[in-house]
Amino acid sequence: MAMEITEGHFDYVRLDGLRVAGVYRWPGPVHEGNGTWLSIMDRRASQEQVDALFTILGGGEQEATTGFAIYGSTIAHEPDPVFADIEFEFDLDKRHGRFVVDNVLEADIAPIRNPVTGEEHYIAIRPHRGFEFREGEMASASFWSRGELEQKHEGRFAVLTFASYGPHGIIPGESLPHRRM
Repeated sequence: MAMEITEGHFDYVRLDGLRVAGVYRWPGPVHEGNGTWLSIMDRRASQEQVDALFTILGGGEQEATTGFAIYGSTIAHEPDPVFADIEFEFDLDKRHGRFVVDNVLEADIAPIRNPVTGEEHYIAIRPHRGFEFREGEMASASFWSRGELEQKHEGRFAVLTFASYGPHGIIPGESLPHRRM
């Protein structure tokens, strides 16, 4: 997981331009809990910004039924966070993305392919009651991570999205612009 905060704040602390990433794994279904989450914080963040980001990502400022709070409640183990440069590329229209934290993780995201023609296949998903996002572009990810959460996967489900979050979850009207391809 990785995100870049284009514009945001927590109380009076500005978070514009900061990036966060993470590696996570659960031993079974997410809702059964006992997950492990390795937080990766932007090296550029001040201590106030780091504190704000940990509060947000842990669900500490959201209602219990919102995305960060739901996922946060399933985490049982958190290794020490990594503070690093996070390389982040995001092109929603082309369904491409990439994020890298040297010697920790790397993910490449590309459009899914039509199984018959091999051509790029664009599919939007719009969960009616989604708590993570209200509209996203389906994609395919290949990624690896090292350390306590060592893993390597190819061709896994990914989603690219733009979302705005607040204490009550997703802020209505702040999702992806509707477009036809």
